[in-house]
Amino acid sequence: MSWSKAVLAGVAAGIATNIVDFVNHGVLLSETYVSMPEVFAQEQANPAYFVAISICTGIAASILFAKTRDSWAAGWTGGATFGFWLGLVAFFGQFIHSLVIEGFPYYLGWCWGGTTLIAAIVGGAVLGAINKG
Repeated sequence: MSWSKAVLAGVAAGIATNIVDFVNHGVLLSETYVSMPEVFAQEQANPAYFVAISICTGIAASILFAKTRDSWAAGWTGGATFGFWLGLVAFFGQFIHSLVIEGFPYYLGWCWGGTTLIAAIVGGAVLGAINKG
C-alpha cells in the first residue's frame, strides 16, 4: 500500500463527497429543512468543518480501500462497488436520527440513507480511479 497515494485519494474522495453532500442537502433537501423549523432550528455550522470531516472520512475510507484493494475490480468500477458496500453500512445508521431527535421524520432517515449511499459510491469511484490497483 502506498500511503501517499492513499492519502491523496482520500483527500480527493473527501472533496467529491462533500460536493455531493452539498448538492443533496444544500439544494435538493433544503426546502424540507426549512419547512421543519422545530427540528432544524439551530445555528448553521462553519462550512469548513464539513469539508474537514469529509476529507478525514475520505482518508479513512481510502486506507480501508487500499488495504482491501485486491478484493475489488480495477479502476473506478471497483471503487464504486467498494463505495456501495461502505455506503450501505452507513445507510442504516441514518435511521438513528428518527429515534433520538424529537420530530425528526422517519422518511428523512430514508432520504439521508440514500444521500449517504450516493456520496459513498461517488467517493468510492474516485478512490478506484486514483488507486487503480
